[in-house]
Amino acid sequence: MSLQNLLNGLNEPQREAVLHTEGPLMIIAGAGSGKTRVLTLRIAYLLAKGVDPFQIMALTFTNKAAREMRTRIEKLVGADARNLWMGTFHSVFARILRAEAEKIGYPNNFSVYDTDDSKSLIKSILNEMQLDDKMYKPSSVLGRISAAKNRLISPMEYINNPILMADDESSNRPKIGLIYKTYAERCFKAGCMDFDDLLYNTNLLFHRHPDVLNKYQHRFRYVMIDEYQDTNYSQYLITKKLSSIHENICVVGDDAQSIYAFRGADISNILNFEKDYPELH
Repeated sequence: MSLQNLLNGLNEPQREAVLHTEGPLMIIAGAGSGKTRVLTLRIAYLLAKGVDPFQIMALTFTNKAAREMRTRIEKLVGADARNLWMGTFHSVFARILRAEAEKIGYPNNFSVYDTDDSKSLIKSILNEMQLDDKMYKPSSVLGRISAAKNRLISPMEYINNPILMADDESSNRPKIGLIYKTYAERCFKAGCMDFDDLLYNTNLLFHRHPDVLNKYQHRFRYVMIDEYQDTNYSQYLITKKLSSIHENICVVGDDAQSIYAFRGADISNILNFEKDYPELH
């Protein structure tokens, strides 16, 4: 499809968003305004201009959204779309970890625990510690651990944080820090990561190995993120690091709607985007 045909049917702000390919870009739009369509066409436009699909990272919050976008892009520009790094945050960064995991002490074929696996492990830790699982409900404990990981708080930082420990004390669960430490050690020893580790360990990898970060910073010339208002601190930091060389980061979102607050989504990521990128369009 020709570049001109890609732009047919777009209104002026949508057209502007598709054509602005260089430098940081923020697209704010409400539900039903075609923002995902704009992101899809922007990727198709880059591919039609000759950008290598391996240089484009596109992040979504659901596998369904990623599949729909990829299908639409394939219809517009052909099989090239299959080589895009496109998917959920967790699936895309799991792919990077599969290639690099040994650098942080995990096997490349590490297992990924689902929520039931994680709760089961926490239950067995509670049994060993002879703690009441009605007071320490596995789902609540896992939620507390998940919140810590999404804020990049390690088990030792958790245990040494007087505010977190006081919170646990006041809710009559003073051992959560110790459970977190034991849980993390067991996962590591078993060569397993849970859902939150896929982001936590990507941050750890990039922090400990600047050479690895540098490799991916140069690989991905374009980083695009859908539903940016739903990103948490961990997701924010990874994408900020990855796009720091080319600064071709495009975020799409609605600052009036955030559905993942329970998962640590931080609306300030979208509100402060302009501070991070003074050249923002």
